[in-house]
Order: sequence, then structure tokens, then C-alpha cells
Amino acid sequence: MTDHPLIRLDGVGKVFLAEEVETHALSNINLSIRSGEFVSISGPSGCGKTTLLAVLGLLDSPTSGRYVLDGTPAEKLDAGLRARIRNQAIGFIFQAFNLIGDLTVYENVELPLTYRGMGATERKERVQESLERVGLAHRTRHYPNQLSGGQQQRVAVARAIVGKPLILLADEPTGNLDSRNGSAAMALLKELHDGGATICMVTHDPRYSQMADRIVHLFDGQIVSEDEARRHALD
Repeated sequence: MTDHPLIRLDGVGKVFLAEEVETHALSNINLSIRSGEFVSISGPSGCGKTTLLAVLGLLDSPTSGRYVLDGTPAEKLDAGLRARIRNQAIGFIFQAFNLIGDLTVYENVELPLTYRGMGATERKERVQESLERVGLAHRTRHYPNQLSGGQQQRVAVARAIVGKPLILLADEPTGNLDSRNGSAAMALLKELHDGGATICMVTHDPRYSQMADRIVHLFDGQIVSEDEARRHALD
């Protein structure tokens, strides 16, 4: 881990308008994430965790404040640049896996590289490497509905890392898994982090939060505290 601020949020706010009612989902968020750091975001339902992750992942824009991603001011990028940076710099791991049912494991993992226009030979090498890292190189021709929930999440992780992103954003990555598969998914994230990956994860599970370097606590759209995690090992 380095002291380089890969991500910096300065006074970021997010307001949603519905029928002339303002909802302040985020308010005055100041946050830095260093390259190689594992940060967990925790807090009760509705506190703004997913909104914060959407802003970090360029899926949504802040209403106010500044967001700098790897030295690039990102809060006012147009849609095309946001999509390009999102594809090249950010890997997403979702609670619901978000795999495409009529694509094979190989094709699901390959898809982000196809959007980049990467050549077939390099795509094949990247996909094979990513599936080997998650232990599913033998399942390339299977479809998502032929896999267990834990295997689907591992495919989702392979898809997230295949483009060698600057940061992995994980939104409740164990939320749809039983305890055994949840622990396996977290062990995989820890292995990726130990290998140098930068990870920002939203989770409700305090045990999994403790696997991070730092825990950021949100309440009513604001950061109320930050703690160094105790780095508990999984049983």
C-alpha cells in the first residue's frame, strides 16, 4: 500500500429530487482511499452506502463537491468519458452477481474487454488468467444457471478483475450467499488485496468489515467515524 490518494472526495453531496421533495443521500463527504488499501463502508440501511459506491464508480454524479480519481477530476465528466474511465479503471462486484444468463462463463468475463476493442488473443489470455485466479478455469463453457451461488460470485469477481482496474468496488458481495460461500468470497477478496488490489466494499456484516484496513461508518449520508480494522481472520 502507498500513500498515493487514488480516490479523493472533498465535500461531496448528493441530493435526489422527487415531487419537489429533496432527499440528501450524501452530505459533505470527505474521503481518501490510497492505492493498495482495503476500505469497508458500513452503516444501517438507507444511510447512503450504495449511493456513495455509485458515485465512486461513476455510475452517478455528485450534486456538489469534488471527486478526483487517480488525479482526474471526475465529478463533471460527460457520459462518454465516464463510461470509458469506468470500463478501464473500475471493477464492479455486485450482490446479485449481474451475470448475463445466455452467455457462458467465458463470455461473461470477456465482455468488458470486448467493449474496449481489445484483440482476441489478448482477451483470451486475460480471461484465462482471471478464471484461474478464482479457481474456475474448468468452467468456461458453463452458463450461470449451471453454477452455484458461490461459483457465480467467483465469475463476477473474475469479470471485475479481468481489465486490471485501479480499484474494485464491491456492493454487499456476500449478500446473496450462505455463510460458507460468503466466507469463501471474502477470502478471495482478501487474497486479491494481499496481491495489491485496491478495494472499497459495502457490507452489513461486521465480521467481514474487520477484514479491511479501515472501516468508514456512514449515518444519514454523513461519515460519522473511521476506524482501523482489527483484521480478523476468517474461521
